[in-house]
Amino acid sequence: MTVLAHLDFQADFVQNQGGPGRFSALVLNADYRPLSYFPLSLWSWQDAIRATFLDRVGVVEEYDSIARSPSVEFKRPSVVVLKRYIKPIRRAAFTRFNLFLRDEFTCQYCGRNSELTFDHVIPKSRGGLTEWTNVVAACTHCNLKKGSALPDECGISLRRIPMQPTSEELLNVGRKFPPNHLHESWLDFLYWDVELKT
Repeated sequence: MTVLAHLDFQADFVQNQGGPGRFSALVLNADYRPLSYFPLSLWSWQDAIRATFLDRVGVVEEYDSIARSPSVEFKRPSVVVLKRYIKPIRRAAFTRFNLFLRDEFTCQYCGRNSELTFDHVIPKSRGGLTEWTNVVAACTHCNLKKGSALPDECGISLRRIPMQPTSEELLNVGRKFPPNHLHESWLDFLYWDVELKT
């Protein structure tokens, strides 16, 4: 596979994740770790079979469901592993979603996890910058209460100091938020570093 084809394959994966569809396949990197936890790296069973025939993935687990074509029948894959390792991006993009993920979808002032927006700890009107170390997830109530003040000026305080996360840290936080459609064949791969029961 050429470098260009490899990059197209990566971009295709990132843009077309399988979602919670019927018979989705969990996609593992070549090190047997999911490419992402939140959102969970999934392909449709059709994409997983296509990648298998193109020899880009190996099938690790299968559903008990058969897919048929006029000339062939096979079990639908439930877990596939990439044959080529995709190196994770080290620097986490500064996006609203990643900010909420870093802060575990929790207001950094009161701890609520609903009606979230973001807040500049040092307000922009006072020279605060829009960057990882100055922006936090905040519920609308706390955001309105704080306004253009500093937290201590309005009697609220940060639950933790905002830091720039690495991609690995965001990946680990994402593991705390599993989707509600996990298939049993995925569990050994989603919690690979959890101590096994004896």
